[in-house]
Amino acid sequence: MSDTSASLRRKILGAGDLLTVVSTMKVMAAANIVQYEKSVAALGDYYRTVEIGLCACFRQREPSSRVAERKQTSVTGAIVFGSDQGLVGQFNDTVADYAAAILATQSARPMVWAVGERVHARLVAAGLPPVGLFTVPNSVKAITPLVMKILMASEKRQSKGEISELNLFYHRQTSVTAYAPVRQRLLPLDETWRQNLLKLPWPTKSLPEVMGDNSATLQALIRGYLFVSLFRACAESLASENASRLAAMQRAEKNISELLDELTGTFHRLRQSGIDEELFDVIAGFEALTEKEKRQ
Repeated sequence: MSDTSASLRRKILGAGDLLTVVSTMKVMAAANIVQYEKSVAALGDYYRTVEIGLCACFRQREPSSRVAERKQTSVTGAIVFGSDQGLVGQFNDTVADYAAAILATQSARPMVWAVGERVHARLVAAGLPPVGLFTVPNSVKAITPLVMKILMASEKRQSKGEISELNLFYHRQTSVTAYAPVRQRLLPLDETWRQNLLKLPWPTKSLPEVMGDNSATLQALIRGYLFVSLFRACAESLASENASRLAAMQRAEKNISELLDELTGTFHRLRQSGIDEELFDVIAGFEALTEKEKRQ
């Protein structure tokens, strides 16, 4: 009885410690979601400003002018955002399978970069071994260095004519604990992209006018467009990762609580059974002594 009770006590203590860890991770995931959601919301306004700035530049340029296109190859490049850490459910599997399904339609073998060790392994398993691996940022401040590394790597490949197109694959939140994979075509900045920007409605009745050198302004806005697109994709992926982790921790917390209740109930029943046995032994001993005294 004592060995079984001791074993149950150890299991209960272990489950309690694990529940504390899970609860802490749950709180951390919820706090991380908030900071990344705020970042995405702020980027939305900035992204809109960059878009209408590009629209103004294109409206003022001569009709014959075009954004430079570099398309010496038909190879598609892809940046797939995943996670470095586990406990995120199907987060990496979903985005890797989504990217693999779309890239499978390409005629040439795509050139893929992975953001996160977990999604890197998943892409390798899907037959898309990445040419590069980037570390997932652990805060909003760490996103900017990652974006600069991605821009440098993709620009190097594009300048050599090794890729003609660059796509971003990442998760976007649909609710507090739900998300879905999305695709964004980042490059090339071609005529199709230009025409889509020209279709944007101007927010006021006043016609836009670019002061100074139109080309310099356009180049600055294009750099801003590329930067904010990558930054937003990374921030949305991080928010989705923590949403997935929060959902996983909620499930784990529920399972551990149920296990803890079951272990506690078993321990109490075992303890009560031991007490009952001791009482029965005492009663039986008392009755035996009483019977002996009567016989004497």
